[in-house]
Amino acid sequence: MKNKNYISNYINDFSRTIKNSDNQNKNIFKIYNLLSRIKSNNSIHIFGNGGSSSIASHFSMDLTNNSSVKCFSYNDPALITCYSNDFKFENWISRVIKKYGKKNDILILISSSGMSKNMINGLKEAKRRKFKKIITFTGFKKNNYLNKNGDINFWVDSNKYNIIENTHQFFLLMIVDMIKKFNTK
Repeated sequence: MKNKNYISNYINDFSRTIKNSDNQNKNIFKIYNLLSRIKSNNSIHIFGNGGSSSIASHFSMDLTNNSSVKCFSYNDPALITCYSNDFKFENWISRVIKKYGKKNDILILISSSGMSKNMINGLKEAKRRKFKKIITFTGFKKNNYLNKNGDINFWVDSNKYNIIENTHQFFLLMIVDMIKKFNTK
């Protein structure tokens, strides 16, 4: 087999990326502390594009199911296509935030590049609405827009989409497990 080391190399690359993200522990604890103390009248809104939208749905469901937190992901095709058609794709997230977000809510944006226009416009709208915090999960270039403009930023040092997305999922679900373990009610 030509690429007989592919699997081992892939696993090593992913493991190395997870281990190198240890320097992000401070941000993970900030996110955990923020999410575990959210007031009942406020919500978390989470968005991702492509594979990251599936990660957003998974995190949202697990967090809502295992805590008293209300976390919403907006992956309904009717909602996305309606707002994209009426207001352009780059504005659909900002329109959702305008419609469903309120002061002191929390926004989580998952974007491998940190440069997706729909995410950037969503971040700007959340700031206008005076969201309590904006959390970003990005990769690729460290000085991407979301990483520079969020309040708590988790950046993955990789240029590979699947490694970045799997690292985001690993840490987001770890936060859910931390809330389950330390905040059981």
